[in-house]
Amino acid sequence: MPTDLPNLLTLSRIAAIPLLVVFAAIREPWADLAACIIFSLAAITDYFDGKLARSRKQISDFGRMLDPIADKLLVGAALMLLAGMGRLTDFGLFPAIVIMLREILVSGLREYLAGLSFGLPVTKLAKWKTGFQMGALGTLLAGDSAAPLVWLGWLPVSLIGELMLWTAAVLTLLTGWDYLQAGLRHVTRTEAAPPRDAGAQPAQTPLRS
Repeated sequence: MPTDLPNLLTLSRIAAIPLLVVFAAIREPWADLAACIIFSLAAITDYFDGKLARSRKQISDFGRMLDPIADKLLVGAALMLLAGMGRLTDFGLFPAIVIMLREILVSGLREYLAGLSFGLPVTKLAKWKTGFQMGALGTLLAGDSAAPLVWLGWLPVSLIGELMLWTAAVLTLLTGWDYLQAGLRHVTRTEAAPPRDAGAQPAQTPLRS
């Protein structure tokens, strides 16, 4: 049900996006810190919604559909804010492009393979990618301007965020290549194999663990 706690947490990620945009647009140190906090809290729900859904046995088609959508909306909004407001250097813009293109690639693969009753499992490496990506975006939203508010003015916060974003981009390329290979292998087998019995269960192709 949409009102189950895991689904409400997922919906909260989408609801956080307008607040994130408003605070980032103010361009004041306190607002940058607020945008960082909002983004970080929203990102944390990505861990808890799945964990709660499994522990409470509340896994639903609605949740499976909405979870990746909420993730991509949140990440896409943060990346566009950072790029559009000049918060990324040329050094940081390239990994942002890689991350956006990978999200489009994987979304297209999942949509196509869903029509063939085939799923792309989430790998451990993909979870590391998500961790670095969310950490990088939260750090960049805070930036150097907000650092003195939490006694971190001596740290090159924006540079640290861009280095984390590059790490996420490398992991993004690795996981994206894994997903692409798995999808192509399945499509090749499907085209070469004889028609499958209606009652047979589709298999998932193992990816990088």
